[in-house]
Amino acid sequence: MRLDVETRGTPDGAEAAGRPPGRVPRPRAPERTTGEPTAAPTRPAASVAPVPPAVPVPPAVPVAAAVPVRAAAPVRWPRGGARWWGALLPTPTGTPFTFGYALVLLATSLYAEFGDPRTVGALLHASSTDVAHLSRAPVAVLLASALWVAGGLSSPYAVGLVVVLTALERRIGAWRAAGVFALGHVGATLVTQVPVAVSVVAGHLPVTSLHRLDYGISFGVLACVGALSGLLGPVARGAVLAWVGLMLLWDLVAFEDPPTAWGHVLALLIGVAGWPLLRRAAGRAAAAR
Repeated sequence: MRLDVETRGTPDGAEAAGRPPGRVPRPRAPERTTGEPTAAPTRPAASVAPVPPAVPVPPAVPVAAAVPVRAAAPVRWPRGGARWWGALLPTPTGTPFTFGYALVLLATSLYAEFGDPRTVGALLHASSTDVAHLSRAPVAVLLASALWVAGGLSSPYAVGLVVVLTALERRIGAWRAAGVFALGHVGATLVTQVPVAVSVVAGHLPVTSLHRLDYGISFGVLACVGALSGLLGPVARGAVLAWVGLMLLWDLVAFEDPPTAWGHVLALLIGVAGWPLLRRAAGRAAAAR
């Protein structure tokens, strides 16, 4: 027997009556209303654990990159030795004055060694800077006496001229180096010959002292040694002056040729006296390069 269920009081009664039996109607969604919005229910805030303060981290130290170590280049002794010898020896372009002067001294020394002894003796006496020649032709004998090496090529002054004058000319130039050599040669010669003339006039020396044989390059070389020592470092300067000073002191003690021995000391002092001017000249020459 079928029972008819009456649905009353709902707008959807007819629809409910038409549904198949056994189905439960779904609840209707609440209708939208105009006006103030209804606040949604809020959930209680979840408890959050406190965050510990951040610990400052020190900045990372950069690690230096490994620098590759290059193997040392092999030492080339032949080339280095050639360069070392080239710095000591004169050249026609680098040290023209020393190069030309050394060739002249080489020629006169070879002639004095292998030439006719009588002719060589006459030339040496004519080139002597004694009091008699200086009173008659001072300029000629001062120039001529500097063309001969007393003792020949084996003299230490011949080797000293090549080494010392080359080094000096490289630092201050050809004209200044020639001026230092000439100042020492002329100055020491004149100063040492004046006392000889006075002593002869006073009767303390014989008349033959006016014609004593005096020639060579030693005065000029020692003036260049004194000048060059002022352009060296303190250690090298002290070593050079000490060695040369001992050599000159030995000549003074030996008392074999007092005018020449004192002339050597005076020539060295002439070179030392020019240190301020030569240092400025060497600075200007270095800046010009």
